[in-house]
Amino acid sequence: MMRRLFWLAMGVTIGALVVRKLSRKAEQFTPSGITRSLSESTGRLVESVREFVDDARAASTAREIELKESSGLDGDLGARPEDFQAR
Repeated sequence: MMRRLFWLAMGVTIGALVVRKLSRKAEQFTPSGITRSLSESTGRLVESVREFVDDARAASTAREIELKESSGLDGDLGARPEDFQAR
């Protein structure tokens, strides 16, 4: 009798877990689940694009400063303070 009760409880537990798992999977394919998935994906895509643009701007600014310094267009022109002192 105890063995049957044990196996019955085991079967009910496994059945409940399988039904919960399948219900969650099935919910992903409903219109609301698809909408939720798309909105999450779109949010991640927007965040990735935003990070890319921020990185590109930072790299562009760094490269612009590097080019200005190397070409002498940063306003310094290699002049030293003593070059501007009155003689």
